Amino acid sequence: MTDKNAQGHMAIVLHAHLPFVRHPEYDRFLEEDWLFEAISETYLPLIQVFDGLVRDGVDFRITMTITPPLCEMLADPLLQQRYVEHGARLIELCEKEVERTRDMPEFHETAKMYHRHFRTAQDIFEKQYDRDILNAFRKFQDLGVLEIITCTATHGFMPLIVRKEAKRAQIKVAANNYRKHFGRSPRGIWLAECGYEPGDEKYLAEEGIEYFFLDTHGILYGSPQPKYGQFAPVVCRNGVAVFARDIESSRQVWSSQEGYPGDYRYREFYRDLGYDGKYEYVKPYLHPDGVRRNLGIKYHKITGKVDLSGKEPYNSSEAIERAAEHAGNFVFNREQQIKHLAGIMDRKPIVVAPYDAELYGHWWFEGPQFLDYMIRKIRYDQNVFSLITCSEYLEMNRTNQVQQPTMSTWGAGGYNLVWLNADNQWMYRHMHEAEDRMVELVANHSTDNGLIQRALKQAAREILLAQSSDWAFIITTNTMVPYAIKRFNTHINRFSRLYDEIKSGTVNEGWLSEIESLDNIFGEIDYGVFAPVD
Repeated sequence: MTDKNAQGHMAIVLHAHLPFVRHPEYDRFLEEDWLFEAISETYLPLIQVFDGLVRDGVDFRITMTITPPLCEMLADPLLQQRYVEHGARLIELCEKEVERTRDMPEFHETAKMYHRHFRTAQDIFEKQYDRDILNAFRKFQDLGVLEIITCTATHGFMPLIVRKEAKRAQIKVAANNYRKHFGRSPRGIWLAECGYEPGDEKYLAEEGIEYFFLDTHGILYGSPQPKYGQFAPVVCRNGVAVFARDIESSRQVWSSQEGYPGDYRYREFYRDLGYDGKYEYVKPYLHPDGVRRNLGIKYHKITGKVDLSGKEPYNSSEAIERAAEHAGNFVFNREQQIKHLAGIMDRKPIVVAPYDAELYGHWWFEGPQFLDYMIRKIRYDQNVFSLITCSEYLEMNRTNQVQQPTMSTWGAGGYNLVWLNADNQWMYRHMHEAEDRMVELVANHSTDNGLIQRALKQAAREILLAQSSDWAFIITTNTMVPYAIKRFNTHINRFSRLYDEIKSGTVNEGWLSEIESLDNIFGEIDYGVFAPVD
């Protein structure tokens, strides 16, 4: 239970998202590893932490986005089976590593640690939750310790979606998908990339969504100025509340100079057995193309400002001890911050600390242990503040300042630069034309026969997938660019063919069945979400 006697509160928000990647047309597909790595390194370790806290009677509160594409992938039997196979390969390699390093004391304990890690992951995935780890997150939500919120349907970036019908579709499809997976309506939403432009709150209110998040400047530059800065929510004129990211708590974790994950005792992400191991030894565990890539087995610590060849051996015990120290430092800093705020505010402050969930475990290997220590220290080692969800805070504080937030994102520069620049601007003329065409199709063909209705549903899936902010982001960051371009073009081209065939009444059922099996996201989709609005 949230401590109502505390001087203030903190909301930890984990944003779990991956683009929809599913390729049944291949036996193995490289980009599906994004999901498998996140399951082993982030989602299952978080479940393990939450289970341990519940088992030990530690009362806590976490807010977590599980985006619709991630829900659909985690619930997909094909991807579940492929994860099991992925894990089996890693366990086999770890068994070999335990033997290989037996006379290498600087690496042997780490090899055994990885073997335990991947075996535990498989046991939790298969035995404890029968391959559907959404069951775990549902359980924690039903226990009242986790609040799961939704996101735009395909992580669509709202400020660069032009038609209001398309904006509404991103929200409606997301809310319906949440109801399918969690058996209730979402109370909160994470707008993809914290991307917001004034008026978007209208579509949230239509689905009964009570709150969303912005980066700090989205509220600080709003009108009028916020009385409490980022330490209390504001409310849009239609009643939807807005919470802003706290700069200080974010910097302590995210900053490349000051952030905890950069400590030299933590595991080095960029040095991996996939590159260090003898090629013939690691080749059976690489993808069929044989190209060296990360396998997730890393034997070195960050060490300091040295190149990868100079990294020292990783010591798991040392790293976990450091995570406990950092958790204590983080809690102490929040105590001092909230004491100060409570002394100058006429209401209890809330510090909102949002992070990409994949930071915890994938990028920062010790991150789940940091969270575990931090939650326990908040519960038992202090009484200044308590953990809270944003919906709980709103229930405790029903009167909030009315404000019009400003257009903003949490990307570089605070606005649209990451998703609209010289490298990716070419995408939007195609996307905006598809928005117009989708609205036209629904207006003119909503009462047609079953085949046309199937085609309309698939057209809705294709445009939503094309709108994913991930493709523009990948192009900007220059990572896996060919795949991002191919995916965007594939969805636009499929949509364009569906548009032509629906208009002419000549839908090719064989081809439609094929792409339905490939892009099978949102089986419950109602293409009517694109119906014209005034």
